[in-house]
Amino acid sequence: MEQNEFNEDEFINKYKSFLTNGKTERECCSLIVKTAEKYGFRNINDVKELKAGDKVYVEKWNKAVALFRIGSDDIQTGMNILGAHIDSPRLDVKQNPLYEKDFVVYMNTHYYGGIKKYQWVTLPLAIHGVVCKKDGTIVHVCVGEDPADPVFCISDILPHLAQKQMKETAADFITGESLDVITGSRIPPQSDDGENEKTDENKKPEADLAKKNILTLLKDKYNIEEKDFGSAELEIVPAGTPRDLGFDRSMILAYGQDDRSCAYASFAAMIDSNDNDIVPQRTQVCVCVDKEEIGSVGATGMASHFFENAVAEVVARLGAYSDLTVRRALNNSYMLSSDVNAAYDPQNGDLYDRENASFMGGGIVFNKYTGSRGKSGASDASPEFIAMLRNTLDNAKVRYQMAELGKVDQGGGGTIAYLAAKYGMFVLDAGVSVLSMHAPWEITAKADMIEAYKAYKAFLTMHNS
Repeated sequence: MEQNEFNEDEFINKYKSFLTNGKTERECCSLIVKTAEKYGFRNINDVKELKAGDKVYVEKWNKAVALFRIGSDDIQTGMNILGAHIDSPRLDVKQNPLYEKDFVVYMNTHYYGGIKKYQWVTLPLAIHGVVCKKDGTIVHVCVGEDPADPVFCISDILPHLAQKQMKETAADFITGESLDVITGSRIPPQSDDGENEKTDENKKPEADLAKKNILTLLKDKYNIEEKDFGSAELEIVPAGTPRDLGFDRSMILAYGQDDRSCAYASFAAMIDSNDNDIVPQRTQVCVCVDKEEIGSVGATGMASHFFENAVAEVVARLGAYSDLTVRRALNNSYMLSSDVNAAYDPQNGDLYDRENASFMGGGIVFNKYTGSRGKSGASDASPEFIAMLRNTLDNAKVRYQMAELGKVDQGGGGTIAYLAAKYGMFVLDAGVSVLSMHAPWEITAKADMIEAYKAYKAFLTMHNS
């Protein structure tokens, strides 16, 4: 993100770097804050007063962040908000995770978000996260990404013995409790006659030696004890870096593109909107939140008061604070819910209404409503707002497409749009189309990333004149 002529190749390379180094919401938040500070954004806790042109950020628990660039208009007239989420489907490590079973050590997990469980077996996996110790020390963990690191894996049944498994449905043949990650092993002990000794569950003369060895390694490397897992936040994600996909390198294959593709494009647009000294008319905002994949719950999700409180902090520093000012600022805002849409899959075209589907390479996707079956749980955007956006993007020569997720009765999904709409603001889902959404490795088109960035940047300066 340079403050000069836009370089598409550089933008894509920086996006891939963001995906490489931001595989958890904590890592994404850290990257966003670090870059924002480089471009002049200050922690709002260090700021007493704000005026037009000032740039600040508000952070929550290292997992949600909102960036603000104050406009020349009274904030009561509304803000232009880009809202995305930085969490992605994964496996979370349980609080009492390590156990040994017949000489193999496992880490017990609980899957997070909507996944196809069978997609997570036999893949090289990495562990990212933090372990918080009683003395206040926070230990950062990242194992499996460096080429010299070990990786981890969930085993599967060999096809020779999978007759029963192959008769079960895809939803059932891999259960949630079977998604336990192999983290170590030991050589079985031998009996006096040289045969491997079979251990009995109720009689283990050398019980859990492999587990004890793993705990020793963790103690030596990270100075953590087994009980420290109780205050840990460790996430299991696919190991490896994003790769160009296809002979023509037109696509990106990577973990976590839902929704870090839109989060990065939004953040990049926010940073690059500061490439001159012109103060924006409307206050510009980029908010990246957590927990969308499980309902936007918790203190760092969009359903919390995080964003509302952040706006209140900004209003307080602008002078003459009142609850009514905060409400008016939110009510009069424009927002793009920067979230991905399902790309049309030619191999499964019967699941889509082709005329109302989004195509990879077709540009940023506008989704007027989300929800499922009869628009249940949907946020339905105002056509007046959509018309304003169309005009803005046409003038900026940005390519866009109108679409929905799939055929009406096939299912559906949701975003943070309905949570923003409750304030009365104009809001529309607008993001990148993704193939293999929620799989360990997802597919996007480079052209769509570029169009999304351009659309978000144009939106930030949009105003109803």
